[in-house]
Amino acid sequence: MTRHYLDHASTSPLRPEADEALRAALAIPAADPGRVHEEGRAVRAVLEKARAQVAGLVGVRPRQVVLTSGGTEAANAAVWGATRARPGSVVLCAAVEHSCVRDASERLADVELLAVDRRGRIVVEAVAEALARHEDRPPALVHCQWANHEVGTVQPVAEVVALCRAAGVPVHVDAAAACGHVDLDLTGLDADLVSVSAHKFGGPPGAGALVVRRGLRLEPLLVGGMQERARRAGMENLPAAAGFGAAADALGQGGRARLEREADLARARTARLAQAALSVEEVTVVGDPNPAGRLPHLVCLGVAGVEAEPVLLGLDRAGIAAHSGSSCASESLEPSPVLAAMGEDPNHSLRLSVGWSTTDDDVEAFATAFPKVVNDLRSLRSSG
Repeated sequence: MTRHYLDHASTSPLRPEADEALRAALAIPAADPGRVHEEGRAVRAVLEKARAQVAGLVGVRPRQVVLTSGGTEAANAAVWGATRARPGSVVLCAAVEHSCVRDASERLADVELLAVDRRGRIVVEAVAEALARHEDRPPALVHCQWANHEVGTVQPVAEVVALCRAAGVPVHVDAAAACGHVDLDLTGLDADLVSVSAHKFGGPPGAGALVVRRGLRLEPLLVGGMQERARRAGMENLPAAAGFGAAADALGQGGRARLEREADLARARTARLAQAALSVEEVTVVGDPNPAGRLPHLVCLGVAGVEAEPVLLGLDRAGIAAHSGSSCASESLEPSPVLAAMGEDPNHSLRLSVGWSTTDDDVEAFATAFPKVVNDLRSLRSSG
């Protein structure tokens, strides 16, 4: 049976450019990039090329890019550095943030939750009120993801960053879900800290970066060495970094023309997925119903009358891989806090996401299978 992968928001297959760069890096003679001998200089050149490629994709200087083992480490490093700089101060964070952001914050500080609306969008006025409320002892950090990883809702990140900059409060933007799918102008945004991940857009797993605003100095999460300009100890993962850089470079070529083409194609394909799903009664779009208000490659659906797990299993039997916020369909024992914060039922949600390797056949396979899977399950429930 032909398989159809519609779960790129979880992880995307390795791009050919990334695969080639990774393999080439593995073939380089082993050396420490911090050494001055010829072997070390050769490794350093590959590492710095990758750093520059990542920086080019997100519009910053290479020196701002701290290479990490992924978006999770980058987010943890952001929280660690910010809370160590302001011990005892609260962290402002919405429940729709990724678990790595929420858990890292709750471990190191008191967390005050920011309100979100029914689309999963952070309420800007709530941020302003919270900053004013803590004016005497400013928060250690404010989190505002670029876009939500489960429903795709694009956040008012520019407004939140502007409020925080005016209040003198550091802000961290989790851009892992957005990077490689929309144009990120981080220089124009001027956030203090931004975390990104390679595997979400066709780079290798185990590679990510924390982008640090120029002039900002934070205590590193990992200590024991002077790597990454003393901002992250431990020898860098050269093959992963090379693959990360190659994936970033592929999207950044031609003034990000390829990124824009892929985004347009993704938007058309998710529109077709939504059209097919909404042709079934009592199916709705969860999050922002306006495609312009969410990531181009992701659409979340609410399916009334049947739980997510049997829908996913039915789709899987039809050769289609998708995802759900249901606790039964994930590695977590708890249902999605994102959907709960939005007032949605996570046990009836279905997330579909496309990527660089998606074909029209993948989309049409879902369009054919979904109505039958849902209607068959509803028939079984009614007959039972």
